[in-house]
Amino acid sequence: MRQSGGDPDPDPTSDAAGNVATPVITAYLAAEGFEDELRTELVRAGVGAAMRPAHGRLFVTDAPAVDAAWSLDTWFDAVELPVASIADAARRLRAVQRNWVGYHPLHRGRAALIAERLPSVSGRVLALGEPAPTAPLGSWTLLEPGLVLAAARCSSPFPNGEPALAELRHGPPSRAYRKLWEALLRLGRRPGPGERCVDLGASPGGWTWLLSELGADVLAVDRAPLDPSVAARPGVRWQGGSAFGLDPATVLREGPLDWVCSDIACYPDRLAGLLERWLDAAPEATFIATVKFQGPTDHAACDRFRALPGATLVHLAHNRHELTVLVDRGPTGRADPGRADGYRTDRDRPAPFSR
Repeated sequence: MRQSGGDPDPDPTSDAAGNVATPVITAYLAAEGFEDELRTELVRAGVGAAMRPAHGRLFVTDAPAVDAAWSLDTWFDAVELPVASIADAARRLRAVQRNWVGYHPLHRGRAALIAERLPSVSGRVLALGEPAPTAPLGSWTLLEPGLVLAAARCSSPFPNGEPALAELRHGPPSRAYRKLWEALLRLGRRPGPGERCVDLGASPGGWTWLLSELGADVLAVDRAPLDPSVAARPGVRWQGGSAFGLDPATVLREGPLDWVCSDIACYPDRLAGLLERWLDAAPEATFIATVKFQGPTDHAACDRFRALPGATLVHLAHNRHELTVLVDRGPTGRADPGRADGYRTDRDRPAPFSR
């Protein structure tokens, strides 16, 4: 880039010693209808100046990754690939890895022709209890007819962050169980026989049903009763009353808790206080809770949830105007939130694209 009437600017991709650095591009995919939430979150995270014009629901930034709860799928270390043809685009993607999924708000016809030359990747419908796929899944899009944006590593193992879950038509009293199912896929583990769970604000029992179906023992707490079919399940016990009035100590007298879950409808600050109390009382438990917004998105409240020890805040594909907070203590009882760039170590990064 040249200054008007002057000498060239220093290379912005080189350091003081002249070593060339690869520009960092990160892209964030919003769920449909929640683009404003993601845009605001990225600005508050300090990358507003690095944001390009939105590419449909995809927000492309020239900056390292930040924690973005409203991103369904974050593309790490993305690169721009000028391509000479449809065949050239497919060749360059295949040279990096096998599995790719596209997001195409523009140039759809050309993108479809490229996709035909790539191995087929389908979002296979998962049965309850099946783990999330582990094969690397990259994402790509056409910014222009001759310019591909591609990331070999993304935050979600599912196409565009949307898992395909089997429809369970018999058993759960509501579809709310799908949020919990997706959260468990995100964690990579689930409750099982012999584990104790408390479901705060459980009625009519969608989450309690799922926890029970996986084999766990569940204490369901709500003023309203459970659906009779859920209440009658083995290992399920309903306790009438407010989840906010329940003293965790009374539950823990019966033994340690493995999971604390909540899909309760309340203001975010009230939920934060509830979780803080239970986190102190049950430091070994794993927490899954829905943060529901009763009006405009309260981004300040989101910061309070992020500040919980070991917490991760995510917008699941099955969330509406709500987020899910996860505190994963794992089998060791210690939280492991990972890094904002999606890698555990630098060695986890994929091989670079050929230039």
